[in-house]
Amino acid sequence: MIKLLKWLSVLSSLGMLFVLIGGALVTKTESGMGCGRSWPLCHGQIIPSNITPELIIEMAHRLVSGGVGLFVLVLSILAWRYIGHIRETKLLAFLSIFFLVAQGLIGAAAVKFGQSDFVLAMHFGISLISFASIFLLTLLIFEIDRKFDAESLYIDRSLRIQFYSLAIYTLAVVYTGALVRHVGASVVCTGWPFCDNSSPLQLGSFNMHEWVQMGHRLAAGLIFVWAAYLFIRIRKQYKSNGVMRTGWSLAFLLMILQVFLGAMIIVTQLNLFIALLHALVIACFFSILTYFILLSSRSAKYDKNLK
Repeated sequence: MIKLLKWLSVLSSLGMLFVLIGGALVTKTESGMGCGRSWPLCHGQIIPSNITPELIIEMAHRLVSGGVGLFVLVLSILAWRYIGHIRETKLLAFLSIFFLVAQGLIGAAAVKFGQSDFVLAMHFGISLISFASIFLLTLLIFEIDRKFDAESLYIDRSLRIQFYSLAIYTLAVVYTGALVRHVGASVVCTGWPFCDNSSPLQLGSFNMHEWVQMGHRLAAGLIFVWAAYLFIRIRKQYKSNGVMRTGWSLAFLLMILQVFLGAMIIVTQLNLFIALLHALVIACFFSILTYFILLSSRSAKYDKNLK
């Protein structure tokens, strides 16, 4: 059964990545209305008669999301039953299903009734939480073989607070990034890192779209500084712990790549491949961050047991 759980968890994690990228593709190609106001069918038909690129993208995203949803449902039920004795399993199984359903309902509501850009921007963040939950569930399943030696690791309270805070802040920044896409502000600024490098401080002339774009850049820049600070701190404080050093080194490298891709989106004027890679990298970074939160929760429990 554990072998089956491993296969299901890996397939579910990979599938959820496709759902994330598919949702970004739908947004970036403006294919959200590719099937009209019809859901779950396309234009009220099982096999639409008028096939367009937007229809193919939207319908493929729906099919992949539905298929992955079944995998996640089976994974959650089996994990709950067979490894439910592990402390985090039941919560992660619930979160995996809950947020996957939530993102589906938001997508369906947007098609049927329409939604504001501010509501639609929540969609990617919810997908991110769902993916992170499935990813952590996968790690728990593989931990059964002790391939992830985390039990001997203790994370002090101040560093735990850093991880918790960074996770919340990252979700807020992800929201601003999704808002940039949904309000059509992706390439409103032609320069980088400033909106207009020739006049970097002329903030009074910014319109709403430029404020959204530059607000996201500033917020993302603070994540980079935060991740760099944690990289230096962890390298000094956990010299002998491979999980901490290797894990956060990978997280910091992903953040460097994320900043680079953000700049390349502007330079290439919203190249689709780079934009999708940008979405993929932040998903990977957030997933690693949530693993550190899982480790932190174990240390917090250890502190509580000592009292």
